[in-house]
Amino acid sequence: MRDGGNSKRAGGEDLLFLTDDQLRKGIEAMFFAYRGFTSDPDKILAKHGYGRAHHRAIHFINRNPGTTVGDLLDILGVSKQSLNRVLRKLIDDRLVESRAGTSDRRKRHLYLSEEGTKLEKELSFAQRRRMRAAYRAAGPGAVAGFRQVLEQLMDPRHRRDNVAKDSLQ
Repeated sequence: MRDGGNSKRAGGEDLLFLTDDQLRKGIEAMFFAYRGFTSDPDKILAKHGYGRAHHRAIHFINRNPGTTVGDLLDILGVSKQSLNRVLRKLIDDRLVESRAGTSDRRKRHLYLSEEGTKLEKELSFAQRRRMRAAYRAAGPGAVAGFRQVLEQLMDPRHRRDNVAKDSLQ
């Protein structure tokens, strides 16, 4: 793959040097891609009176059934007050169930209800459709490279968690 002379050999590795303008264009592309990626779910969420914070909670509760409130706080990186507001609405609307732990009754474990599962499927279908179309258009090499870039943008702890989950599936 040619890169227009922007890579140099150093110790057997290709190093990529980008100009500030190229990096700015990449940053803008991420902003617009995120806006596109969230646009379909945003419309679905708006019909129910929810926002992106609700979507993130629903997504990660679905991915980790039985997760504790503490674990969800860690995954989402939000304040306890913020998460409590989101969870209270999801629980009141019967999309999420909060159950006491079997070994420690003080720990609350979170599960999607049947209605929560339906909403999660609707939201994830919209995003999978958009991702599938983009991946097909870009091709397998671009998909692998995109995944590597995303992993390098992640906080190292989340990168490890993400890679570990992928290897289990």
